[in-house]
Amino acid sequence: MLKTQEYYREILSKPFDFNEKETFELDGDKRSYAKNDAELKDLWRKYLKYETLNRVIDKMEAQEAEPTANAEIPKKSMEELEKEAREATLKSYDDLFGRLQKVKRSDRFGDFLNAISAMYDPHTEYFAPIEKQNFDIRFSGRLEGIGATLQTQGEYTKVSSIVVGGPAWKGKELQENDLILKVAQGTDGEFQDIGGMVVNDVVQLVRGKKGTIVRLQVKKVDGSVKMIQIVRDLVQIEDTYVRSLLLDSPNGEKAGYIYLPSFYASFDDPNGRFCSKDVAAELEKLKAENVDGIILDLRNNGGGSLRDVQRMTGFFVESGPVVQVKSRDSQPEILKDVDTRVQYTGPLIVMVNTLSASASEIMAAALQDYGRALIVGNPTFGKGSVQRFYNLDNGIPNNPEWQPLGEVKITTQKFYRINGGSVQLKGVTPDIVLPDEYQLIEVGERQESHPLEWTQIPAVDFSQNVFRIKNLEDLKRKSKARIASDETFRKVAQNAKRIKDQRDATLVPLNLGEYRAQETAFTKSGEAFKDFYPAEANKNVRNLPADLAAINANESDAARNGEFLKSVSRDIYLRETLQILHDLIKQ
Repeated sequence: MLKTQEYYREILSKPFDFNEKETFELDGDKRSYAKNDAELKDLWRKYLKYETLNRVIDKMEAQEAEPTANAEIPKKSMEELEKEAREATLKSYDDLFGRLQKVKRSDRFGDFLNAISAMYDPHTEYFAPIEKQNFDIRFSGRLEGIGATLQTQGEYTKVSSIVVGGPAWKGKELQENDLILKVAQGTDGEFQDIGGMVVNDVVQLVRGKKGTIVRLQVKKVDGSVKMIQIVRDLVQIEDTYVRSLLLDSPNGEKAGYIYLPSFYASFDDPNGRFCSKDVAAELEKLKAENVDGIILDLRNNGGGSLRDVQRMTGFFVESGPVVQVKSRDSQPEILKDVDTRVQYTGPLIVMVNTLSASASEIMAAALQDYGRALIVGNPTFGKGSVQRFYNLDNGIPNNPEWQPLGEVKITTQKFYRINGGSVQLKGVTPDIVLPDEYQLIEVGERQESHPLEWTQIPAVDFSQNVFRIKNLEDLKRKSKARIASDETFRKVAQNAKRIKDQRDATLVPLNLGEYRAQETAFTKSGEAFKDFYPAEANKNVRNLPADLAAINANESDAARNGEFLKSVSRDIYLRETLQILHDLIKQ
């Protein structure tokens, strides 16, 4: 690290010549490894020149865009702009290397272990204690602490956001952009200076058990220094949880819309939130509204609790298998619907995309195999493996001086569809595929360097008589015709090609004129696709009457709900899905 630090400081001490004719390959996979120090240093030179060139162009464009009223102010010369840009690049790298020098040996050990494990499986990895805490928070949507997101800003730790409803939000004293200077525990604990401390260490000082006290010495935006005392509490991150709305199809049917961002579960608290219980409650509310059909949105849902998938799939079929789970040398374990009730018997569509992974793929695959739901969207991620956490402290019990050691997440099984196929690498192909702006770019499990292979096992017996998709080819034909005549979807397909072409253009000129011409061409080609989505694709998007009181309980929740309604109203994929739902109901 010290050698490369010497490289960039020496390189950035001298002006760059942007009139030279040379190029730089941005894609590391297309570059050959440096054979010696001279080649390595030249690689650094080109990369730093590329970064500085981008800053120079930004400064040139900002200067050119200044209003004519400032015409009497002399413009900066190219030499001045280059010097400012180079100094900004130097500061950026000094900050980066400053952070790298604070990385603990234990963190580097974790990186080393994960570099090895990734050669065998992309989902087997080591989690340091703080990383496991963060994983559990993302998984459950809950944490014990003050309800603030922190980030590093130079030598300081800045409050980047406040969680609505959390202790910090209720106290109204801690605010976004406050700088935390010192942290103390309890009412009389000694303050600890956190200047220069890595953010994960600061987080561990600020988090704590419900009911305990933390005191923060913070510097406010106006420069004043204030001591703030906060009682830690259970914080729920509401954006993690399921939400539902009412929508109207273009032909007047009332549709229920359930948005599930993850398959969350609170395994450490039986009274905590589980997505299967929450979705069951949303289904009851939608049935009370007499909806004609339901759309379950699993787009961008990266997975989560396998047991909740098992329960949730059973909401829509009488009984039977949901998924097969198999270890290397064992017979498949068949996970079945856990009760014979059917919570919803009407038309059902499940929306997926390339970021729908793991648990999302299990549910979509099961409902597709049963013929119970129509799957609409884009082929899914292709993660067909199951992981389990192992606490390393159990390997050396009664040794508190070495604990906590963290945990290891290990791939122990693969899951298979009830028809015997795997989603590994292949994902779930929707019944009706919609155009996507990233459809020409390789994404998902296939992108990994060492993914597990696709395999197949025997199918199991399954059937259901709740609701059957009929005339699938007719549904496909009607959707295809609508998409072909839809100007927005035509632009989506055109933009997909533009994105692919621009992404493949990884060899860039380091000549100012040539690079600026290339960037101008890219910008011009993108102008036709700037904000081409309609302002309102779906009309009469509204909350359920049963939810209004809670939503309007505070200004922040109401504002966040407004943004959610706005995003749903602009969703062209949901617009087409509502058309498909109409066709499905009409059958």
